[in-house]
Amino acid sequence: MTVLSNETDLRGCYAAPYDLVRKKKLARLDKHARAFIALSPFVVLASCGPEGADASPRGDAPGFVHVEDDATLLLPDRRGNNLIDSLRNITHNPAVGLLFMVPGINETLRVNGQARIVADAARLAPMAVQGKAPASALEIAVREVFFHCGKALIRSQLWNAERQVPRTAFPSLGKVLADQIAGVDAAAADANLQESYRSRLY
Repeated sequence: MTVLSNETDLRGCYAAPYDLVRKKKLARLDKHARAFIALSPFVVLASCGPEGADASPRGDAPGFVHVEDDATLLLPDRRGNNLIDSLRNITHNPAVGLLFMVPGINETLRVNGQARIVADAARLAPMAVQGKAPASALEIAVREVFFHCGKALIRSQLWNAERQVPRTAFPSLGKVLADQIAGVDAAAADANLQESYRSRLY
């Protein structure tokens, strides 16, 4: 087994990146990044804490991540499972990565920076949905921003409706939890999940 344990060995397996690829990394949000974020209903938040790395999906109406200025984003923390894994990580390590996606567009937007958790009512109020403000938000100081080419989404055909998997091809989450956790009733868990999707999104 060959293990690439340093950057020199790693670089030996890959060609040098094109000059254009190096130059596309920006230190601020330009008009194109702002427009993409305004269209995006989904972002993956990467963080790292004492227990290791974590990636968390975040989604809402397009533009739910607010662009405060060319160096600052505000990401509301909507209701979830209350494990607060990402938020706990950020209290230990403020470095985060964001991957924005827009349905139908194969390119993605990557933003890396430093986050802090804010809970000022005045800042959270404008992000209220159905009369409910988020419990907190991430204020992200942008360090690096760039568009990522569409090869991964093209290969995966993520936006191809004909490639969607029938829901019956995989068990319900209630069934999965019942198989994983002793004493869980699959039907009851599914009913609770459906009710939470209906009435507890915010």
